[in-house]
Amino acid sequence: MARGSTRRSATRQKLYEAAVTLIAEQGFSATTVDEIAERAGVAKGTVYYNFTSKTELFEGLMRHGVELLRDDLRRAADEAATGGGGRVDALDAMIRAGLVFIDRYPAFTQLYVAELWRTNRAWRDTLTVVRREVVEVVEQVLRDGVADGELSGDVDVPLTAAALVGMVLVAALDWQAFQPERSLDEVHGALSLLVQGRVGGCGP
Repeated sequence: MARGSTRRSATRQKLYEAAVTLIAEQGFSATTVDEIAERAGVAKGTVYYNFTSKTELFEGLMRHGVELLRDDLRRAADEAATGGGGRVDALDAMIRAGLVFIDRYPAFTQLYVAELWRTNRAWRDTLTVVRREVVEVVEQVLRDGVADGELSGDVDVPLTAAALVGMVLVAALDWQAFQPERSLDEVHGALSLLVQGRVGGCGP
């Protein structure tokens, strides 16, 4: 049972990777199930065994990718806290974790950002929910920082959290598209200064 579940999970991962690459390259409408199956190295029937439609596959893909990002951010914040760091350290750790994730999954990130701007997609509600989950991880750190006095009570938690997530996404995509000669450390360092100055500098 466990072996079958593991095998199915591995198959879904192959389908996710194939779908995100193809859709990022040629768009959702132009990508066929046959192409996804071929890229994943599985039979077409395997796609429909795991997902009832291409739309369900894409919706699952979006949820899967954003959940990975959410978990990476949460882990980074927890590790910063375990290491004795404060809230700003946790935010900084999450920025780095976000950059590492985007560097590892650039096609997914491009697709995710593009889809956030579309309002006529069947998976719009799913995107809204999973985006909320990512932002809430950052919100929690900000709220805790305000509650224990490390951050100013003037911090607009929802807006600041959304701005930090957006900053990482946009900066990382700009880095990859227009400044690929920069290292991850350089990009992280620049964003870290922004957070230290704008959020970390808000303390009483």
